[in-house]
Amino acid sequence: MTLAAAPLPSGTEFVIEDITTGVFGSGFGHLGDGRSFSFRVHRGLLHVEIYRPRLAGPVPLPEDVMASASRPLTDLDIDDVRSLTAAVRDAIAGATAVPRPPY
Repeated sequence: MTLAAAPLPSGTEFVIEDITTGVFGSGFGHLGDGRSFSFRVHRGLLHVEIYRPRLAGPVPLPEDVMASASRPLTDLDIDDVRSLTAAVRDAIAGATAVPRPPY
């Protein structure tokens, strides 16, 4: 387990609580505003999901996803913790909101 903290451009805290590198890389963490996030490496892409703050349970549901981002793994060393951490941080900064169906 590796803990890495770095500020985002907006000054928000960024903490990765657990990270696994490699072709099956994944991990999770939280942001300073109470939101949590997870990421995974799958089929040549880095996928990041950001969840709403104050989740009801330990496992987020699909409706808890507030924003997401994906980026290709080109020019990214997925075996290096620092490189993967920086890619996740950049993906979170550029994540787009997930559209919600009208109720």
